[in-house]
Amino acid sequence: MNNIKKITNVTGYKFTKISNKHSLKDKILSECNRYNLKGTVLISDKGINFSIAGNNRNIDKFIKFIKNDSRFVDIDIKTTYNEYQPFRKMLVRIKKEIISMGIEDINPSEFTGEKIDPLDLVKRLDKDEDIILLDTRNEYEVRLGTFENSIDLDLDSFRDFPEQIDNLKDTLVNKEIVMFCTGGVRCEKASALMIKNGFTNVKQINGGIINYFKKTGGKYWNGDCFVFDDRVALDKNLEETEYKLCFRCREPLNKEELMSDLYKIDEYCPYCYEDVMVKNQLSNLN
Repeated sequence: MNNIKKITNVTGYKFTKISNKHSLKDKILSECNRYNLKGTVLISDKGINFSIAGNNRNIDKFIKFIKNDSRFVDIDIKTTYNEYQPFRKMLVRIKKEIISMGIEDINPSEFTGEKIDPLDLVKRLDKDEDIILLDTRNEYEVRLGTFENSIDLDLDSFRDFPEQIDNLKDTLVNKEIVMFCTGGVRCEKASALMIKNGFTNVKQINGGIINYFKKTGGKYWNGDCFVFDDRVALDKNLEETEYKLCFRCREPLNKEELMSDLYKIDEYCPYCYEDVMVKNQLSNLN
């Protein structure tokens, strides 16, 4: 079914030294425009991170192009499919970090947490082994779905992660921790930071939630998975769900929230309604 859909979506990242950021940016943008691809590519001194979409033939050409660079020959790529282009433009940006955590001396190309294959994780969960599952994603992502009995750090931003792990040290520093995020890039940095801070047994799901769904069907997972494009969320079969984003605050909304009296298209939703009402009242007073 997937391979007959019109649009191929690929995400990939690689932590590696990049000394030619500006010329690489120009080359990638030129190739993406050449093949009519859309999405976002982030480049920093320490790596590359991308999410792009287009027809399958042109995506294959892009992957061949990116892997022709020796730095990216083994880049980890996840693929999903859908009926329409989920990005509105093509952006290639140079950033200080390809995933922002706010700590400059963490470099996953030098060391990071051991990767565990999704099938191996399921086998161990089937045996009820003593594993701590740690969600490194933002609160609005966790709200859509997460692993059974996982730890939610209630993050507003990934930049809050360093502060939150300090609260885990007393109880989890010697526990086996398996962390997870959408595609794996956040876990690369998060696991490196935890190891640097003395956690002794830190692992990460190889390929993130997307790869876990693909290889296991989402066993032990409740709900869906947020993705950073117009599809908003994917289910365990990697199919688009009915979630929509609030135009104002960008919170993901389920069917019930979209039918709420506190939702008005392009104006507010249950998560920003009160803020909008307060601002309107202040505006009327003025």
